Amino acid sequence: MDAGPAGTAVEGAAVVIGGGISGLLAAREFARDGVRTTVLEASEAWGGCVGSHAVAGLTLDSGAESFATRTAAVADLAAELGLAGEIVAPNPGGAWVQLPDGPRELPKTGVLGIPASPWDPEVRRSLGLLGSLRASIDAVLPASLGTGAETTSVSALVRRRMGSRVLDRLVAPVVGGVHSADPAVLDVDMVAPGLRAGIRQHGSLAAAVAAQRRGAAAATAGPAGPAKAQSAGLRKAGSAVAGLHGGMHTLVAALLADLRQRGVTLLSGTPARSVQRTADGWRVATDLATFDAGFLVVAVEGPSAVGLLEDTLPELAGLRPDAGPDVSLVTLVVDLPALDTAPRGTGVLVAPQSPGVQAKALTHATAKWAWLAERTGPGRHVLRLSYGRAVAAGPAPEPGAGGAPTAPHSDDELFRAALADASALLGVPVGAGDVAGWDVVRWAGALPFASLGHRQRVAAVRSICAADGTLAVVGGWLSGNGLAAIVADTPRQVQTLLS
Repeated sequence: MDAGPAGTAVEGAAVVIGGGISGLLAAREFARDGVRTTVLEASEAWGGCVGSHAVAGLTLDSGAESFATRTAAVADLAAELGLAGEIVAPNPGGAWVQLPDGPRELPKTGVLGIPASPWDPEVRRSLGLLGSLRASIDAVLPASLGTGAETTSVSALVRRRMGSRVLDRLVAPVVGGVHSADPAVLDVDMVAPGLRAGIRQHGSLAAAVAAQRRGAAAATAGPAGPAKAQSAGLRKAGSAVAGLHGGMHTLVAALLADLRQRGVTLLSGTPARSVQRTADGWRVATDLATFDAGFLVVAVEGPSAVGLLEDTLPELAGLRPDAGPDVSLVTLVVDLPALDTAPRGTGVLVAPQSPGVQAKALTHATAKWAWLAERTGPGRHVLRLSYGRAVAAGPAPEPGAGGAPTAPHSDDELFRAALADASALLGVPVGAGDVAGWDVVRWAGALPFASLGHRQRVAAVRSICAADGTLAVVGGWLSGNGLAAIVADTPRQVQTLLS
């Protein structure tokens, strides 16, 4: 029996609030088990941060454009949806990092920018001799250093074990580009789970990083099918990420088609206004109807999830997470044959104190993805520049200390900043006359934000949901940032309900 207006039978029915990737995956898991499912999405678009937009006649990713290959979770999902043959590796040129003293090639081996070997040539070029020497001291430090406290930040762990130069020149640019955050405010156990345990097991931070990379490669190897084998091939080729031919948004299209085939009811433009516990399950009210169901999954960002549930489950009220940073993505489609040589590889991550650059990262999408370069043709390039990161509390930077005192906000400000930043980061002048089309996409607080103590918050939320037995809360704020974490975690949470 399907979820429906109040008063209908609810046995064997589920309501999912939120139509991002986690919500769609939850609905698929219910449907595969024969549970009639309705998905309520507030906006008119599906997929959340895995979306698309049209720029200069091209359909491009408006959010996530790759996935981590540390596990086979996303590759397996793609295979189940008929997309196994569409998985592609990025071009092997690698990315660069913009440092206060200029650009450097970013080391290709590491976790969160933490090097597996301080003496790799690319690492030494970024750190200098003294920086590599300081980082190598990690090997003789006691394994207890940085691992004893209940929680610790990324910056505290890296600074103690490898020094400030590794933190400032390698870790901060990667963390800023991936998590839009200062490493001083991120819980290392959430953004790099198992890393501190690896230090205790292997004796140093570098050894723990090397072990994680070996473990990721092993996890994607073995006889479990073509998707896993393909992921293993990507890892062996040195690629920590992969994408889909045509863009990651094609995964959402395939997922929606799968859900419709399974009879899932998909209602966009239908925000949930309230949630109530009933004798038989849950009642979800929207502007136009009320839905009753035996199972409820809340798949929206953390503050909104707690806001919907705290009246029914008051113990959740004190577990409301910090809002994520507001992130803006500027996409430029430019006609510039000078960029055919990919002067900065697949893109540039920006160290926070790099003078004169406001972006936190630039992706040279046509240099990164061969399929997109074929689609655009020679001379036309797609550049993605991202803005906005959460920072640790502290005094504002002094004038002239590097970076930007105020972030660009309006579309016009972001466009002008993107032209200036692209020129500085790529070493090629990019002017308004070179632009064939551009767009700005904003993600207001949608990026999961794992501040210090977040792991304990996640455990508490999960415990409360488990005690109820008919409720699950899913999404990147609980599973961890990135498609790989969400795709692995969401089905597990739904299966816990169904079991």
